[in-house]
Amino acid sequence: MATWKLLLLQDSASPLMEQLSFFHDHTLLILVIITILVGQMMSGLFFNKLTHRFLLEGQLIEIIWTILPAITLIFIALPSLRLIYILDETNNPTISIKTIGHQWYWSYEYSDFKNVEFDSYMIPSQEMNNFNFRLLDVDNRMVIPFMSQIRMIVSAADVIHSWTIPSLGVKVDATPGRLNQASFTSTRSTLLYGQCSEICGANHSFMPIVAESISPSYFIKWISKMIEI
Repeated sequence: MATWKLLLLQDSASPLMEQLSFFHDHTLLILVIITILVGQMMSGLFFNKLTHRFLLEGQLIEIIWTILPAITLIFIALPSLRLIYILDETNNPTISIKTIGHQWYWSYEYSDFKNVEFDSYMIPSQEMNNFNFRLLDVDNRMVIPFMSQIRMIVSAADVIHSWTIPSLGVKVDATPGRLNQASFTSTRSTLLYGQCSEICGANHSFMPIVAESISPSYFIKWISKMIEI
């Protein structure tokens, strides 16, 4: 989760987010190089006293400064396209979880296990414990096994929402009457925090998302208890 003074991206908890972080660093490096080159050229123009009285055209330099940006864009576009296809890939998911956005809470359905269903509301400030995070913790977390392929099927019951967990690299729009899907794998046991990232009404800020990534053996115990309930 994001903490105070966090300047960079959150620590990745999935291979998808690792690839997104690599692409961010790759693109940022290109932008830094361009900024330094342009800054150096502009400073040279400001402080240069020399003039060329007979300079009327420069076809070679115009060819160079047309081709170089095109090559730079190719170096950004190719990794970006590769990443788009990786994000859309869904490979033999272990578990499918359906989440539905409401005003202003999330509901989850584990249809692989006798249709286990529950709602997830934000914990109000007056009911919080010392270990709860304000505006981020919920009463019922979405529990997933780590090192397992998870397929999220996302929809909405009223208006457009967006199911987002940054450290997983997942952002899926929840649209009424439409099913969108995303696939991810959590790489460690942890708590993953997110929020709705589509403005959906007055209490848009108060429908957080919490995913609890646990070992597969503990997940089997948890789902067994939920089925008994």
